[in-house]
Amino acid sequence: MPDFGSLSHLKVIDASRVLGGPYAGQILADHGADVIKLEPPAGDETRGWAPPFLDGTASYFLGLNRNKRGMALDIAQPAGREVLLALLETADVFIENFKTGTLERWGIGYDELSARFPRLIHCRVSGFGADGPLGGLPGYDAAIQASCGIMSVNGEIGGQPLRVGLPVVDMVTGLNAVIGILMAIAERTLSGKGQFVETTLYDCGVSLLHPHLPNYYLSDKVARPTGNAHPNICPYDTFATGTDPIFLAVGNNRQFATLCAEIGRPELPKDLRFESNQERNIHRDTLKVELEQALAAFACTELVDRLIHAGVPCGSVRSIDQVVADPHTTHREMIVDIGQYRGTGSPIKLSRTPPSYRLAPPQFAEHTAEILQDLSLEGDEYIDVLPGFSRNTDLKTTKEK
Repeated sequence: MPDFGSLSHLKVIDASRVLGGPYAGQILADHGADVIKLEPPAGDETRGWAPPFLDGTASYFLGLNRNKRGMALDIAQPAGREVLLALLETADVFIENFKTGTLERWGIGYDELSARFPRLIHCRVSGFGADGPLGGLPGYDAAIQASCGIMSVNGEIGGQPLRVGLPVVDMVTGLNAVIGILMAIAERTLSGKGQFVETTLYDCGVSLLHPHLPNYYLSDKVARPTGNAHPNICPYDTFATGTDPIFLAVGNNRQFATLCAEIGRPELPKDLRFESNQERNIHRDTLKVELEQALAAFACTELVDRLIHAGVPCGSVRSIDQVVADPHTTHREMIVDIGQYRGTGSPIKLSRTPPSYRLAPPQFAEHTAEILQDLSLEGDEYIDVLPGFSRNTDLKTTKEK
């Protein structure tokens, strides 16, 4: 693979499926790592999580597996484990989310792998971890949102608990996996040793409960849904304007004074009910009425432009298509096109070693022949554990590339 990015010296074997692990692998791949995605014989189940599809592959899979070389491998068979061990021989990182105990039963758990490959960083993504009251049990994002309390603080005031409309727990688990991997790589430069990195959906879900957990630690009050309003900051909510809703995120007295001046109510910050964030929180319902009376004279889009340039954090409540069409989205290189593939760019920008977008997400077992050649292995010897591998077709494809 060519050298691109800050992690171009790393080789990663990504044997994870669904979201958290694959998302971590894509982050590493975007920054140059040679990431080989290993899929089971039936493929990563997200290949079928659609519509929509592109050439038979679901958009869900496409969003998580860019810049990876793809190979299918039946690790449940001894010959498949031989191929995996050959891959790990030159790997820096192994990412997996097998059910707890599976790799150990196959004789390739962390203890065995670390003894054989002492520099290997083994990252496991799981629902609850290997031990404890819930150890080894399965977890999916929405179920974790429910069990760790996220749903209990999300939704309208007085309404039912509501799932956050994106897989926030899975994605944060993937981000934390990357952080842990990079920490382990940094430490390896000192010790020369790899280590086990673990991120669980449950831990990461609990870690997201800010400021609700700190509030509870001090007050013993259990948080409830507050709609769009922030429990600690005011005004921090959606407000009606003369057209569409605006979200105001006013974090200090200076911003509040600027807001009031811009909407023609410069006297409000002098009102004792609104002179501090503490007082504004106490009188938040009254303040919302006062602000919306003034905001009714403005069109949302023009007001957002006016306020944000005046230093007041705010935004229109926009749809997905509006975000994609925004010139700033394009300027920040957040839309990626590779042939027919369109994806979301990396939010991590480095000045000397920026992310690069080299490969569209792989078709099932697309790069098997190429990877076997790297390992100096003959595919014919392992044909029973290489689903989707056709020697003649795959070698021809590899040579054409």
